[in-house]
Amino acid sequence: MANNSYSGVKNSMVEANHDGDFGCTLKELRSLMELRGAEALNQIGESYGDIQGLCNRLKSSPIDGLSGQPADIEKRKTVFGQNFIPPKKPKTFLQLVWEALQDVTLIILEVAAIVSLGLSFYKPPDAKRENCGRAAGGVEDENEAEAGWIEGAAILLSVICVVLVTAFNDWSKEKQFRGLQSRIEQEQKFTVVRGGQVIQIPVAEIVVGDIAQVKYGDLLPADGVLIQGNDLKIDESSLTGESDHVKKTQEKDPMLLSGTHVMEGSGKMVVTAVGVNSQTGIIFTLLGGGEDDDDEEDEKKKEKEEKKKQKKSWFSSLLIFLHIPMNINHSNTVRHVCTLASAKAQYGAAMEMQPLNSDEGADAEEKKKANLPKKEKSVLQGKLTKLAVQIGKAGLVMSAITVIILVVLFVVDTFWIQNLPWDKACTPIYIQFFVKFFIIGVTVLVVAVPEGLPLAVTISLAYSVKKMMKDNNLVRHLDACETMGNATAICSDKTGTLTMNRMTVVQAYIAEKHYKQVPEPESIPSSTLDILILGIAVNCAYTTKIMPPEKEGGLPRQVGNKTECALLGFSSDLKRDYQAIRTEIPEEKLYKVYTFNSVRKSMSTVLKMADGSYRMFSKGASEILLKKCYKILTANGEPKVFRPRDRDDVVKKVIEPMASEGLRTICLAYRDFPASEGEPDWDNENDILSGLTCICVVGIEDPVRPEVPDAIRKCQRAGITVRMVTGDNINTARAIASKCGILQPGDDFLCLEGKEFNRRIRNEKGEIEQERIDKIWPKLRVLARSSPTDKHTLVKGIIDSTVIEQRQVVAVTGDGTNDGPALKKADVGFAMGIAGTDVAKEASDIILTDDNFSSIVKAVMWGRNVYDSISKFLQFQLTVNVVAVIVAFTGACITQDSPLKAVQMLWVNLIMDTFASLALATEPPTEALLLRKPYGRNKPLISRTMMKNILGQGVYQLVIIFSLLFAGEKLFDIDSGRNTPLHAPPSEHYTIVFNTFVMMQLFNEINARKIHGERNVFDGIFNNLIFCSIVFGTFIIQIIIVQFGGKPFSCVALTIDQWLWCTFLGFGSLLWGQVISSIPTSRLKFLKTAGHGTQKEEIPDEELEELEDMDEIDHAERELRRGQILWFRGLNRIQTQMDVVSAFQSGTSFQGALRRQASNSSQQQHDVTNVSSPTHVAFSTTTTTATAANTASATVGICP
Repeated sequence: MANNSYSGVKNSMVEANHDGDFGCTLKELRSLMELRGAEALNQIGESYGDIQGLCNRLKSSPIDGLSGQPADIEKRKTVFGQNFIPPKKPKTFLQLVWEALQDVTLIILEVAAIVSLGLSFYKPPDAKRENCGRAAGGVEDENEAEAGWIEGAAILLSVICVVLVTAFNDWSKEKQFRGLQSRIEQEQKFTVVRGGQVIQIPVAEIVVGDIAQVKYGDLLPADGVLIQGNDLKIDESSLTGESDHVKKTQEKDPMLLSGTHVMEGSGKMVVTAVGVNSQTGIIFTLLGGGEDDDDEEDEKKKEKEEKKKQKKSWFSSLLIFLHIPMNINHSNTVRHVCTLASAKAQYGAAMEMQPLNSDEGADAEEKKKANLPKKEKSVLQGKLTKLAVQIGKAGLVMSAITVIILVVLFVVDTFWIQNLPWDKACTPIYIQFFVKFFIIGVTVLVVAVPEGLPLAVTISLAYSVKKMMKDNNLVRHLDACETMGNATAICSDKTGTLTMNRMTVVQAYIAEKHYKQVPEPESIPSSTLDILILGIAVNCAYTTKIMPPEKEGGLPRQVGNKTECALLGFSSDLKRDYQAIRTEIPEEKLYKVYTFNSVRKSMSTVLKMADGSYRMFSKGASEILLKKCYKILTANGEPKVFRPRDRDDVVKKVIEPMASEGLRTICLAYRDFPASEGEPDWDNENDILSGLTCICVVGIEDPVRPEVPDAIRKCQRAGITVRMVTGDNINTARAIASKCGILQPGDDFLCLEGKEFNRRIRNEKGEIEQERIDKIWPKLRVLARSSPTDKHTLVKGIIDSTVIEQRQVVAVTGDGTNDGPALKKADVGFAMGIAGTDVAKEASDIILTDDNFSSIVKAVMWGRNVYDSISKFLQFQLTVNVVAVIVAFTGACITQDSPLKAVQMLWVNLIMDTFASLALATEPPTEALLLRKPYGRNKPLISRTMMKNILGQGVYQLVIIFSLLFAGEKLFDIDSGRNTPLHAPPSEHYTIVFNTFVMMQLFNEINARKIHGERNVFDGIFNNLIFCSIVFGTFIIQIIIVQFGGKPFSCVALTIDQWLWCTFLGFGSLLWGQVISSIPTSRLKFLKTAGHGTQKEEIPDEELEELEDMDEIDHAERELRRGQILWFRGLNRIQTQMDVVSAFQSGTSFQGALRRQASNSSQQQHDVTNVSSPTHVAFSTTTTTATAANTASATVGICP
């Protein structure tokens, strides 16, 4: 803490270019970083002398950093590795094809097609087909009989098409997410010193020997040793599981580890390990061995390990149960150390320690966990899954009935009505019939099962995510995009989100005078001015500075904390240079720094003067700091006593008028500690931070962003309540809220301060009561002087509230480290891309790359658009489903053959699943989406209006199809296609039925673009080129299929007249749609809705018990837990686990071994269940992917 002298270091810079070898090896540095506290200091002392010696060995200067020469950087990357963890290989296209082939309905179809193929090649030697009944006879042409294989081959071909399309979609989806991930990675930069210059470089470019500047809110990208620190506190829970913040100093514990968070203070560190050699990298490597997406592979792996388990030592059996949690998120790749930010997305659960009674118990536990949901589905996923299951069940029943009726009709007709005996020679022909019936049944099922639903959701979300990036929303969790459409409340920060975050001092109270503009330096006593400028220069973080403008005539650039930038700007306005003071007093010479945090609400810096005395400068919230002032500098620069009465005057006459104009008020003060009194007790903050002398109070303006009032109006019109949660003074907050439109004149709304809020929501015992929160939150619009805990309490209170029938869906914005809990608790957490700390970004679901509130409104639009896109797709799909299933079913029952052949059905399935999902899921959003209230969690996916459209169109299509089916031959004067024999050639009749059916779907796809009963279905159709090209493309392919498809598609070329009739009947869908729109939905009382969200009471009791065991019911708790516990546990954690095992072996107390975890067992929800016969310890998680046992050796090498 005392001033560090760095002499004789400059030469090391020169050496670096000559001497090839560094003074320490990779292995030495790795083993050094495994030590903590006193052990580490001893090791540094023994091996390097001191931290200075370590820097010399690494050829780095603590002041000037590395030279930054490319050759030196490359050499360091070669010797010590890059700061990069190789990502997991993406699935190959062939793997994706194999996955698509696992679809059950496709497998059934493949089997049926192969059987059909086999039978078509089998010719009974002496059977005459006529002897096998009417249905088998009638094939005149020998060639026709030989063409029986075509149907089986065509089905196989269609299956291949479906599989390739699915695989391609999955592949492009994965590619998109990897692109998104690399975008997140590229955005992450870190501050290092190179060649004496402070620069920001991408995290992947950091090398061993770099001098990195760490500050509040950083997520450390590499391991290092502290060389200078100010009040530095680190949250190491991601590695050790300990929730307490660890104080880091050079004297006691200088070891800084990658993946940990800086919760307070600032400092510099020399980087000693990067990438796979850092502590996080080692754990990634350990766990990487078992990381695999494929459940089948997991199963095989588990089986093999079960067999090996008996032979392995206790250590191997421990490893077998070391699982990697995997959240269902579309990008399961291991990334840069820097993107521990994505750890929440991938590895949501914590490693739970669960000793079990026996091996069987462990397996049962694993299986039970494996079957449980990995995390609560989003609103839309929940509704869709439920709907898809219902439709699937209905389809299964229909297809089974179809097959049964076909078989029964055939058997009755052949063996009873025709009274034929069962002829052995006819058996293959009969089997061909049964296979044909089975194929018809399966195609009914294929058409009924809406496998396009997940595809539509994925495409819609992926498309939205891509487009949202252009609207400054970087989506980290896919479902957040859709949840945002349901948002009912937004709790927003003030600074930077609603305001421009460009702060300037516009008023000042100095030398007993209130200046409405920045005063001239001549009007301030020179002694006061000197103290003021010195205080501003040293008591603002050295990382904060004012840089010259990028363009001539532009505004100076503000780097770092914006409030401090305003103060530095104030010193420039007073014609003084703060940089000269900083050069004279470098950061290393600061004696002690109390950094700003949400508890102190102030920052103080202590300087040791030449005469041995100390001077402390403080700055902070004016009403808090003024209470600690007992003197104030007067007009002649002398301090005079500052009584409570004087303070009240200043508050009333200076601070309140400033705040009511929306200014943030900051008080600047100082205190001298005479040398005669000796060195004060710096740890006693209450004593140190009292008896101050006030220098001045400044009013800082942060103008409201010009686009915010309009954005807030849109939110209010869309049924979303905007609340401001800020750490600022209540008058400032109220003034800004009025400017933004959050508060309207004459409204009956609450503005509370954090203290008052806490008083109102707590009972006599100080416990928070939900009923008390419920009385406040509906009217609360501004929460001022709030702590991060207040923010979390408010968000939790709104989410858990049952006052309003519909559960509130809350979005929260945050930028600070302490906003993490509130961001995780919220349904959607928005982090600031510019001002946000790494910790906040990691906790968030969406990053606002421009920190602007109006981008949140765009996120709402996109979220609602996703919801509507899915509803459009459903409206279209269900119409096709209903019609196709009824046509196939009735046709089959009456004519013993489906009017729509298997291959035709697969084509229809392809149109309505893959193509329609692409066409309807890529509709761009419109402002009209913001004119309605949020749908809410319980609103059904299929509204009564949509049901009216589905049934109305269904009736039209069925009437047309059945008219054509039973009277088509008369209308068109052609041969009937009904009751044809087994391998009869395709008929014109059935081709017209098929063609008309497809035309009606194409025109109905245009109808499906509107789901709220709008009349103009063509509105904005040309804004969506994908939709137009898909409809046009499908039409072209349909022409090719009908005219040239021939036998495989069971089609005959049609005449121009017939085509015009088919197209006209299809076009009728649009006209009929207008008729349906004219019928008021309110009149049709019989219509039901479908696709409701799953209610808690609908879950079966057994599942409920299981879920409750897993803490899986309370949505809010689960969301908090998902992000709260970073999935990896560091070497400390593994060492603890070693202790556990050795405790078991030696039979000592289990609790004793767990003492390191005791402090945070409640926070991390790690329960140690009863241990009766401790044969092994299972480290299990909510999902089960076992690491390969062979990592045992690797771990032995690393864990001392």
